[in-house]
Amino acid sequence: MNFFNIISEIEKVDPEFQDRVSPRRAAIKNITSFGSKVAVAALPFAVSVLFKKAYGQTATVGVNDVLNYALKLEYLEAAFYNQGVAATALNIPAADKAYLTTAQGHENQHVAFLQGILGSAAVKPAASYDFTAKGTFPTVFTNYDTFLAVAQALEDTGVRAYKGQAPNLLGNQTVLSAALAIHSVEARHASAVRQIRRSRGVNIKPWISGSASMANDTGISAVDGNYAGENNVMQGGLDVTKLPAVSGTTSITAAIESFDEPLTMAQVVALVAPFGVS
Repeated sequence: MNFFNIISEIEKVDPEFQDRVSPRRAAIKNITSFGSKVAVAALPFAVSVLFKKAYGQTATVGVNDVLNYALKLEYLEAAFYNQGVAATALNIPAADKAYLTTAQGHENQHVAFLQGILGSAAVKPAASYDFTAKGTFPTVFTNYDTFLAVAQALEDTGVRAYKGQAPNLLGNQTVLSAALAIHSVEARHASAVRQIRRSRGVNIKPWISGSASMANDTGISAVDGNYAGENNVMQGGLDVTKLPAVSGTTSITAAIESFDEPLTMAQVVALVAPFGVS
């Protein structure tokens, strides 16, 4: 069994294979460096474990499961903007309301689109949502800054959620293309909300930033979980901070800001559960 030839052949049909198994790349190196008969005998088992880790989620999550998962998140976001834009107590400035109304329209269109694809297989929205997230944000519809903070967390999470499901849609290019089209719009929503918060004095950038010890840059500790892993600097098996930059090597801030990270379905489901999504 030529292990390196196997990996090479897989990479021809799946360029992301190394990303799937990283950081287990070191494990591959260690496995193949063994010269003993014991190591060779163990190789088939090691390969089996490796492939299960690389493709395990792909094999168990169907396209409709992914679409209904996305639909649940879009129901949540649409309901959030529908209620927020209509909340007179928020006193949304006119200039901001134009952005938020546009985002509201997009989210409702995403709902209609996903319902159209799924047809009778589409899940129903929750009977009601708790946008206070069990009391974490009690003034979400009476304090505009709180509303924007929740919007920020939902949008950034939505972007990471779509990214996390791309591997599960590789077998259906039509649905994958549609999901990526929604994903990029969610990213623009996130950037727009960040810009509004910045205009109101929040020290935040239009994109997610961080440091070696801090992945959540929103200033809201209650949403730390929504930004878990965002300060990763390993991409494609490479440490981005070791790459050359305009001057010297890439800073950790630049490395974090240059790449966005996915969230798994399990992570997202846990994050939106306090809002009444099941």
